[in-house]
Formats: sequence, structure tokens, C-alpha cells
Amino acid sequence: MSNKKDYYEMLGVNRNASEDEIKKAYRKLALQHHPDRNPGDKQAEEKFKEVSEAYQVLSDAQKRSQYDQFGHAAFGDSGPFAGGFDFTSGFEDVFGDIFGEFFGGGTARRRSRGRGEDLRYNLTLSFEQAVSGTETKIKIPRHGACETCHGSGAKPGTTSQTCATCRGRGQVSFQQGFFSVSRTCGQCHGQGTVIKDPCATCAGAGRVRKMHTLSVKIPPGVDTGSRLKLRGEGEMGPAGGTPGDLYVVLQVEPHPIFVRDNLDILCDVPISLVQAALGAEIDVPTLDGKVKMKIPPGTQSGKVFRMKGRGVRDVQGYHQGDQHVRVTVETPTHLTARQKELLKEFAALGSEDVNPLSKGFFDKVKELFG
Repeated sequence: MSNKKDYYEMLGVNRNASEDEIKKAYRKLALQHHPDRNPGDKQAEEKFKEVSEAYQVLSDAQKRSQYDQFGHAAFGDSGPFAGGFDFTSGFEDVFGDIFGEFFGGGTARRRSRGRGEDLRYNLTLSFEQAVSGTETKIKIPRHGACETCHGSGAKPGTTSQTCATCRGRGQVSFQQGFFSVSRTCGQCHGQGTVIKDPCATCAGAGRVRKMHTLSVKIPPGVDTGSRLKLRGEGEMGPAGGTPGDLYVVLQVEPHPIFVRDNLDILCDVPISLVQAALGAEIDVPTLDGKVKMKIPPGTQSGKVFRMKGRGVRDVQGYHQGDQHVRVTVETPTHLTARQKELLKEFAALGSEDVNPLSKGFFDKVKELFG
């Protein structure tokens, strides 16, 4: 039976620890017991080897599974992972952090041409444009490829040269203790090449800032907060890298008559006292123009009528909302003497049947207050 300590105990984590928890635990212990922080301390060096061995097993899903099943026997002479451990392999991501603590920089690979930044453009639309869709042109300032050097950064007729410091690798290496450490080359900044004769137009950057005009198609049904993604229309990446994307964020202006609620349209329409009492057919504004709508006799103020399929169609074109028309009974003003006389006569002829809402209301008041 093996006398080795349990790998989970070595790292101070439980057996259900996540990959990230295992990595954090190892990083902390490796920093604490690293030989370069404890020169001549054999105990610290041995502890460093132990936690490194534990991490090499527990950070590998296959090895961890075998360890959970067979324990240290999985790494014995007859085990599936016989052959010992390499304390410098498999830890580049963690060692990068550790050496960053020691030397102010981590391991570095040759830097590829970077992706450009994404851009945002705020576009204001009218209510009608948002509902029906439109096509418009926008102007955005952004970096694009230099037309003089075609994005190379080098003076026309010349080319970039292999960096003499890193010999085109983009990184330089040096020995620290028993580890070989790589860092980004300070001469070429990880590109592997240097420009001896830079382009006069872009000063070697390979890109210049200028105004670009783009045509943007707005699909029907968009609303405030909708975003349109224009792939590849963002900033050009440095050294001719892939351009970023452009996000067009929409803001819709309010409408003087309509109010939008998701895919539905709300609209308030005034009607006269006579139209409400006797019923009528009125013209109602919709997104498609005026439409006739019947008002039944005895309609009360605030009544809402639904006009199916008269709302907004969604961006995909699968669904369409409704229009909801709320009528407001308008009280007449500036009456003539004759009109006042007729209303008084009408009121004198009134009964409970004529004003059922009033009767019901005052009956409840009597019940409550006597």
C-alpha cells in the first residue's frame, strides 16, 4: 500500500473540487514553495515537487479519473500511467502567472495579428421607419487599411524584416533556476518582424483613421434597444489583423397618436356624447391608414376595442400584434342656450334605465354610509 499523501489533501481541496479550484490551490502553493523564493530550502523544494505532482494528475481529466478509481496504484510500475512525472510539462498556463509574479511578465507565445475593436453607433428612427423597416446610410470614423502600404506598415517598395532579437519567434527565453522561461520580445512586441522603413502615411501602423459611409438595412418590427450587428465593419485589427464588428443600437422616436406595447399598438380616440349614446361608425387611424370601426349604442368612456392583426409584425415576420382602441367620451363645451335647454329637457326625462352605472354606484354608497 502506498505511503504517499492523498493528492487532494496535498492541494487542500475536496474530491469534488472544480478545475478552477484545483488550479487556484496549486498556484497559491507553488508560489509559496517555489525554489527561487526559497533558495537552499530542501523542504520547500520537496513540497513544490509534491504539489506539482498532485496538480499534474488532478488537472488532467483522464489521470484524475484513474486516480479516483485506483489511487496511487494507477501510477505504479504496472499502472496505466507508469513512468513518473515531468514537473515542467502541462503547467504553462499556471507557470505564466507564477513567473509574472517573479519577473513582471509571464510566458508568451508569438502574438498573432490581433482582432480589431468592436464599434457602437446609435441610430435614431422614426416610429414609421421602425415599424415598416427602412434603409439608411450612416457615417462612422474608424481605422481602415492604409492605402499607401496596403496595411503592411512598411514604406512602398520595402518589406518588414525578421526580428534579430528573437529571430522571428516573437519571444525570448532565459533560464531561471531549473525552468526555462519565455517572454514577449521587447523589440518586435511579439510580432516576429520589425519595420526598418515605415510608411510615411500611417507611420508604420498599417492603418489610418477616416470616415466610412455604410448602408444599413433596418428590418420591419425593430424597437428601441434593438441591435444590428454588421460583421467586419468595426475597427481594423493592428498589423492587418481581422476587423471587429459594428453594432448599430436603435432608438425609436415617439409617435403623436400611437403607443407601442411589444407588438401591439395602443390608440386613444375621442367620440361625442351622441355617438356614445346612439352608436356610430367612426374612422380610426391604423398603421395602414384609416379603418372604419363601429361604436355600439351605450358605449362608456374608456371602453377598449380590439382590432385584430392591426399591430406590428415581428422582425422574423412570423407574428403580428393587434391594435387596441380606447374611446373617450368627450363632454361638450361652449353650449348655446338652445343646446343647454335640450340637455336639461333630456335630464328631466332621465330614469334609472338611462343611467345604470350611476344608480349602481349610489346604491353601493348607501350600503356603505347609509
